[in-house]
Amino acid sequence: MKFSDLDLREMLEIRDGLVHFGGRRALIFDPMALGILRKELVRMFGTHVARGLLMRMGYYHGWVTAQNLKDDFPWDDDGEWRRAGARLHQLQGHVLAEVPEDAEEREDNLFAWCIWKQSYEAEQHILHLGQDSEPVCWALTGFASGYMSQANGEEILAREVRCRGKGDPVCYLVAKRKSDWGDEAEELEAPILSPCLDHALQVAAEKIKKLENKLRNRSRWLEDETLLSEKIIGRSPAMLRAMDLAKRVAKVDSVVLITGESGVGKERFARLIHEESARFRGPFVAVNCGAVTESLLESELFGHKRGAFTGATQDRPGLFEAAAGGTLFLDEIGELPQTMQVKLLRVLQEREVRRVGENHSRAIDVRLIAATNRDLAEEVAAGRFRQDLYYRLKVIGLRLPPLRERRADILPLARHFLRELCERLGRDGLEGFHPEAADQLQRHTWPGNVRELQNAVEHAVVLAFGNRIGRDDLPEDVRGAVMPNFTASPTKRLADIEREVILSSLAAHEGNQTHTAKALGIGTATLYRKLKAYTDAGFRLK
Repeated sequence: MKFSDLDLREMLEIRDGLVHFGGRRALIFDPMALGILRKELVRMFGTHVARGLLMRMGYYHGWVTAQNLKDDFPWDDDGEWRRAGARLHQLQGHVLAEVPEDAEEREDNLFAWCIWKQSYEAEQHILHLGQDSEPVCWALTGFASGYMSQANGEEILAREVRCRGKGDPVCYLVAKRKSDWGDEAEELEAPILSPCLDHALQVAAEKIKKLENKLRNRSRWLEDETLLSEKIIGRSPAMLRAMDLAKRVAKVDSVVLITGESGVGKERFARLIHEESARFRGPFVAVNCGAVTESLLESELFGHKRGAFTGATQDRPGLFEAAAGGTLFLDEIGELPQTMQVKLLRVLQEREVRRVGENHSRAIDVRLIAATNRDLAEEVAAGRFRQDLYYRLKVIGLRLPPLRERRADILPLARHFLRELCERLGRDGLEGFHPEAADQLQRHTWPGNVRELQNAVEHAVVLAFGNRIGRDDLPEDVRGAVMPNFTASPTKRLADIEREVILSSLAAHEGNQTHTAKALGIGTATLYRKLKAYTDAGFRLK
């Protein structure tokens, strides 16, 4: 029997309701189902693993098919049997095979070559995954390698050098003995003769190892943080109280006056109140009252009518109208001129604004949050701020303590800024602060508060050479800081001061209790008892 004598009409039969091909049971698959399987394999495991799985499946399919054909048909000679694989694939509808007389790219050591037309694999790959940059007839190539290897009693490795799946007119296959492939043999052999997941898992393990260091550093930074919200970090009792109050007042539309030194995070708290309120879908509009001249502030807040003054070429709504349905944040309200204080008081009382140049008022629907770094009570006493406006604004007062009064927040904030700055500046090698640097951060009084701390960390990130920020990387004023006098605040209890010192030292030594006890001059058992008491009281420790 010759390989050309294989005829579909003779090989295909149905017995007892089952399909048989060449005397053995066969299954009929819709190419679309195989295409979906390919798509899912690529989606779940990636192209490398999907290619290996399908090629390995094709290889063993070819190997078994060669053995079955030899046993089931009376071949004239072994040459006819060895050449039957391509004919069989064509009869099964996988591909149209053609062997050209003068094969392109033919080499002296080529074992076999073939042109494939109408490859179902190329068709389905393009349909479900689009055109690729590499050949995609993985199962067909594996079948060719498996069939020829079994039929010839030696390892024959096939490679698809052209493919419709990557935009070529036809698919073109070449095959060589393993020894003739040279250095390429290992690459061709790997996906079909070894578990295809091994290589992928090895690559994944290497990537995981690289990520572990990043995650370990990130975990170290986050471990000591209490993330009060997406934008506010702290763990001190003062910040916990401020956060609790902010969340409670967010539920109502009352006016809030946030006070605190420059750089303590007043606008962040204002945004938090807005985001926790029923107005969170509305706009959050912020304006710095001290940054706008008095002549423009009225138009900025209330809007103006076309022609109201030189340059007013069109009607323009003010910020009160722009914030409709949301929140208007008036920062540095203490800088507001006296004339504007009167107008703002009227807006708060009447809940309506009048644009500059208009003679009718417009109702507003906006929540007002104001902030200042001044003591408005003193400003009222000095006659620089209207008393009636002060009480209108201070329906609910929220004081944010300076950073020097909440030292337990210094290192969590510093580590948060370090993580953000490393990502922004591309400094992946920095793992944290050296204990000496952390100690200096605790010693500094931070007159510029959180803003100054962020700038100091950025200074250190830019200058640092090692994998940790050292004391010498910090700004000069931070490097020279001495431990503040904790008795400066007569209202603070001794127990609170002791707790802050212990927790700050623990954070500076990255949670090492032995080093912390040594630095504080106390026994480790004493430190353990105090830390347990803090934990029982609800304080979070590193």
